[in-house]
Amino acid sequence: MTRSIAGLAHVETPLIYSEPFSKHLGAEVYLKLDLLQPSGSFKLRGIGQTVKEAAEAGAKCIVSSSGGNAGLAAAYAARSFALPCTVVLPSSTPQSVQQRLAFYGAEVLVHGDVWDEADRRARVVVQEQKGAYVHPFDQPSTWKGHATLVEELKRQMPAEPDAIVTCVGGGGLLMGILQGVEAVGWQCPVIACETLGASCLHSSLQAQELVTLPAITSIAKSLGALRPSKAVFEKCRQLGADQFQSLVYSDQQALKACLSLADEHRLLVEPACGAALCAVTQRAEALQGATRVVVELCGGAVVTSAQLAEWARHHS
Repeated sequence: MTRSIAGLAHVETPLIYSEPFSKHLGAEVYLKLDLLQPSGSFKLRGIGQTVKEAAEAGAKCIVSSSGGNAGLAAAYAARSFALPCTVVLPSSTPQSVQQRLAFYGAEVLVHGDVWDEADRRARVVVQEQKGAYVHPFDQPSTWKGHATLVEELKRQMPAEPDAIVTCVGGGGLLMGILQGVEAVGWQCPVIACETLGASCLHSSLQAQELVTLPAITSIAKSLGALRPSKAVFEKCRQLGADQFQSLVYSDQQALKACLSLADEHRLLVEPACGAALCAVTQRAEALQGATRVVVELCGGAVVTSAQLAEWARHHS
């Protein structure tokens, strides 16, 4: 049975050297295994921090909205701090996520077809319950928690990397990594990857203004924010190419990267996570000349071997 430790949310995750991906890229590739977080994804870092601060402030309950991973992190963290939790999900969320949320003791509400609609309902619920609202990606406390990833890398890496690669949806993880890089004094660029059909940040940066996607058409539903965080967008827009780059890959490329990871390292991740690995598997121009690269394997709680195989069949 899964156990949570009172007052403790995320754990320090391993960093491993990948010989096959290093050989493919022609540079040292290190994989940060946040898929091993207890809730199944990196989300536990930031959302755990937000729940911790809410508990310390006297919150009586937690309310969150999610397409899956953020809700699982909120429910797991709330249980760790002995707080009841309500999670509002869009109808597109797999039944398995609802079951896991119930396992963590959360109340589950289903509202709307996409996360944005579920989030509007969650903001009503938080008023009704007089609880603490936990946003999936757009809170400073959450960014603070995600920054712990870089603090760990600082201890684990043999030297400063030439690049840190991550995926990006709404932008919470990206903001945490950017803030973490600044905090430890590194100069390496952060490369943020999205998939076509879920690239709200890339579209916004190209337009030089916040863009709201009409719909999420990518299979990478974990990247499924129709609009990025305004704070993250502004932060990225201020950074030069030597500090930040935005890349977009196809669903097919992301799935191929997921399958390569499963074959080479026996690790399962969602297509959203595969988008980050694409920078390596597709030998991104942004990594040319790099000698040491870190890829954040953010994880994903909805992936199974059967689901990955089904995605591959339908998107080959």
